[in-house]
Amino acid sequence: MNKNETAELNRRDFLKGSSFATLMTMLGGVELITRAPVQAADLATLVPFQVKCAVIGLGNWGREIIATLSRLKTAQLTAICDTYPASLKRAANSAPNAKGLDDYRKIFDDKEVQAVVIATPTHQHREIVIAALQAGKHVYCEAPLANNIEDAKAIALAAKAARKQVFQAGLQTRSDPQRRFLLDFIRAGASGKAVKAHAQWHKKQSWRMASPNPARERELNWRLSKETSPGLVGELGIHQIDAMSWFLNGRPVSVTGFGSIMQWKDGRDVPDTVEAFFEYPGGAHLTYECTLANSFDADYEMLYGTDAAIMMRGSKAWMFKEVDSPLLGWEVYARKDQFYKETGIALIANATKLTNLTEKATDETAYTTKPLYFALESFLTNANTVSSAVEDFSATFDVNDKAALEKYISEIKLQPAAGYQEGFEATVLAIKANEAVVHGQKVALPKEWFELG
Repeated sequence: MNKNETAELNRRDFLKGSSFATLMTMLGGVELITRAPVQAADLATLVPFQVKCAVIGLGNWGREIIATLSRLKTAQLTAICDTYPASLKRAANSAPNAKGLDDYRKIFDDKEVQAVVIATPTHQHREIVIAALQAGKHVYCEAPLANNIEDAKAIALAAKAARKQVFQAGLQTRSDPQRRFLLDFIRAGASGKAVKAHAQWHKKQSWRMASPNPARERELNWRLSKETSPGLVGELGIHQIDAMSWFLNGRPVSVTGFGSIMQWKDGRDVPDTVEAFFEYPGGAHLTYECTLANSFDADYEMLYGTDAAIMMRGSKAWMFKEVDSPLLGWEVYARKDQFYKETGIALIANATKLTNLTEKATDETAYTTKPLYFALESFLTNANTVSSAVEDFSATFDVNDKAALEKYISEIKLQPAAGYQEGFEATVLAIKANEAVVHGQKVALPKEWFELG
């Protein structure tokens, strides 16, 4: 990408997080904060290994990945790749020790490269991911896995067959300690029975990227064409929808969608404003909405239970208790602060680091590490763990005994991450939700669609 090209919107920038804690405390939110994470500076002694890795696809998100890998002591970035010379040159400034390549096959021919992170446009994932797996590389593939179910299934099956390798889908919240802390909190029944959920992403910005080169501009704006894009609900919504399904502990049985081009009538055929309604077994439902026409109320997720509602926004969360909800025990000892006419009860896992929950203090969260950091940290750690396990197995047993090797690896404790099954299911759900949006209809979601066989 040259200096004249601008990216108005990254499909995953809602995951980077931002603060609107003041609003939450005014509403009487109960702040839920997990233990402060291990920082990169500690990893030099805690994790004495490095994984030689490469990044393929050097757009905005690819450069964000490079910046994050540079903070991880477990990463040794040895190669970067993009077919567009300007993008390759720009990314090289952040990766001075990495080889710059214009053909990803050169990375797969390099025996030194152990792992690859694929951040190309979604419709290009299949060929690159399968080639990487066949070359014996560990693979981190951004979500969604593909823009159609056939390609997504091919990727998942190839990952399933690669017994000696790690495959991770870019569903970052699955690795985020703060979200996992909330998952345990919710699964323990703190919010009561889940009755419904809501997620949204609002930002008034075009999804269009500009370039003085017409051919390049068409390439950059693949998200604006139905032929190559799963739309807002597929590219952005997949992360929030997957997270809420995770919290609801279920898979939807149907989705109804609506979508329109309300603001950006510039030749695109992908709606800039969408809504989707997901029905879950047992009667619970999730509403999802996304618009590029208005920024009000930003982005967040809500889980409504019979005893409390929990709001999640970036790295922070708040609980709003019902007046008739039972005491859980910790409320008696928890710190209480007045926010206008409401009382907020602070729930902080690391109780030795309680802070004064004034409006100023709530804006200064100690938990600022982005989900991408934790996702890549898990990927590198798991890649090293599995590679070491394969070496240990080969030294003692017959490496060609696939059943024994698979069983050996399956018993290894790995860091939390979204694998090929989670990635496939989330992709199918996002693609079908986009289908519902495009046609303005209800789409049933039989369980067979989510099975790999």
